[in-house]
Amino acid sequence: MTRIHDTSFRGFASDNYAGVHPEVLAAIADANGGHQISYGEDQYTARLTEVVKAEFGDQAEVFPVFNGTGANVLALTALMPRWGAVIASGTAHIHTDEGGAPERVSSLKLFTVPTPDGKLTPELVATEAFGWGDEHRAQPLAVSITNTTELGTLYTPDEVRAIADYAHAHGMALHLDGARVWNAAAALGTSMREFTVDAGVDILSLGGTKNGLLGAEAIVVLNPERVEGLIYLRKMYMQLASKMRFLSAQLLTLFDEGLGIRSATHANAMAARLRAGLEGMLADGSLPAGSLGFSQQTQANAVFALLSNDAADRIRERVRFYDWDRARGEVRWMCAFDTTEADIDAFLQVIREELTR
Repeated sequence: MTRIHDTSFRGFASDNYAGVHPEVLAAIADANGGHQISYGEDQYTARLTEVVKAEFGDQAEVFPVFNGTGANVLALTALMPRWGAVIASGTAHIHTDEGGAPERVSSLKLFTVPTPDGKLTPELVATEAFGWGDEHRAQPLAVSITNTTELGTLYTPDEVRAIADYAHAHGMALHLDGARVWNAAAALGTSMREFTVDAGVDILSLGGTKNGLLGAEAIVVLNPERVEGLIYLRKMYMQLASKMRFLSAQLLTLFDEGLGIRSATHANAMAARLRAGLEGMLADGSLPAGSLGFSQQTQANAVFALLSNDAADRIRERVRFYDWDRARGEVRWMCAFDTTEADIDAFLQVIREELTR
């Protein structure tokens, strides 16, 4: 097939826009050839199991799946009966961006809590943690958090532990949506284990696509006592890969030689460069006072900015990105593993030109 896209096109809309990391493409090619037993009985999935246990502990179990929505829905379904409810932030991906899949597919109820920074606390969880034994209310049986959050903010291990302790004390399990879990680990400077299993998380949706993989994610069961039937649910929910070796080979590549952390560290650094560049232009007068602000801390690979809709639209005609909340002029600029310093500098120039028109 002849390439039909412009490889010079760069955007800041999503880290999903980036292609597949070259090392991952090489891993897929290396896993090809010959025959391997299907549906996860292959050597690559066996090796992935070993690596996951080394990362998260001997009790950990891994289930490769096709996408993040599938990982989240399956993980939550395995945590509770059909009458269960999940407490989550109002900006959680399971609430805002999965087409109602947790509720439509698994008949789960979502209790959402407004948060200023995308992060739950025990106090915020408590606002929806009630009604056990009341037949008129869906039963709060799980809490779901995201690291990094949908607003680009970070939970520290201590913050996760506080939520886990509260959830467990009230008979609830804790799920962590790790669509950008590698960015969280890179930003925190810790292993993933420190803010997952060691902090009391029961089940993890392990992201890969936003960090250079081609349609490969995983569910990592951190506390098998909290989870039931996942081996059957994965097939029922159409997330069981026949040629699983190719999913597992990709996930292995993120763990091998630190590729996952290296890629996430780079994406985080590019976001920091963008934020610093914008702040520098505001400080030296290159941007008019009041033309640009920020709505969230830049802690990983996202910059949340505030500017007029007219200015955002002009910039977007030249460089693609998404509005986050158009009513308040909030936009999101994402960096990826393949974002370059030249990409950042060119984007800064576009922003400067349009905001000084």
